[in-house]
This record gives sequence, C-alpha cells and structure tokens, in this order.
Amino acid sequence: MSTFKMRSLAVLMIATFIALSSCKPRISLSGASIPAEAKTVSVAFFTNNSSLAPPSLSQIFTEKLRDVVSQQTNLALMKQNGDLSFEGSIVDYNVAPVAIQASDKAGSNRLTIVVSVKYFNKFDETKNFDQAFSRFADYPSDASLSSKESELMQEINRQLTEDIFNKAFNNW
Repeated sequence: MSTFKMRSLAVLMIATFIALSSCKPRISLSGASIPAEAKTVSVAFFTNNSSLAPPSLSQIFTEKLRDVVSQQTNLALMKQNGDLSFEGSIVDYNVAPVAIQASDKAGSNRLTIVVSVKYFNKFDETKNFDQAFSRFADYPSDASLSSKESELMQEINRQLTEDIFNKAFNNW
C-alpha cells in the first residue's frame, strides 16, 4: 500500500474515532432506554404501610432500588428532584399457606410483598406511572418465617426492583 493511501486511511480512522467519541447516546449495559437529556435520578425513601412487614424492609428496599438504578444507568443519584424520580410505599407483606397436602397441612408457605411505585419522567410524561408491583417466594412449611425471612426478602426485593427498573427504563 502506498504511503499516501496509508496516511489517508489513518486520517480517516482518526476522524471517525473523533466523530464517534463526540456522540453521547444514552446507553446502559442493561439495554435501558433513557432520555438523552436526563442526567439525574432520585429514589425517595419507600415508607412501610404494611402492619406485618419488618421495620427494616423500607430501608432495605429503598437501598436496593437505588443500587439497581445507579449500577444499571449512568445517571447521577440525587436525594430529591431528579430528572427521573421514584417514590412509593410498601403496601402489603403477608404469608399464606400454599400447596395444601392431603393431610390439610400446607406443603409450603408463601411470602408476598407488594410495593406501590410512582415514577416521574420530567422529559416525557407519557412514561410516568403509578403502579403496584407484587412478588413472592415460597419456603417449606416446616421452616419458620424468621429463619428464612432475610433470604426471602432479598430474593423478592431483587425481583421487585428488576420489575420496576424494566417498567421505567425498558418499556416492559
């Protein structure tokens, strides 16, 4: 290849690199669709409105949602008034028997957590929502809730925050 062609190719590659690096599309590893003008997000403390939920659930859930949003987007996390914002409450926390056996004894129990979420998008109000999200996890009936509660809450919170993130950013 001639020197002229090599230099031309090098200049073209550098120009392409500069042009592409100056573009700033809003893309995250999660595939989230975030408005390009959005720079900040806020997640308000989720209050506990369920009489049966442990007091720590509000803090644990709020921190989990903040972690998911900050890890899966490049938005700056604000205490309040973000370009995008989440607020809500834990509205239900209950245990019910499932898989009733022939002896009328439950084969397992189900912990269900319901969270009410309000999402606001300052740039596209059609993306706003006010919705309840519900998830559950089962555990053996011969185990006490207190022995499984931490593990169950962790799993349910993971599922809930994933659902909320997908609804807000992946249009699911």
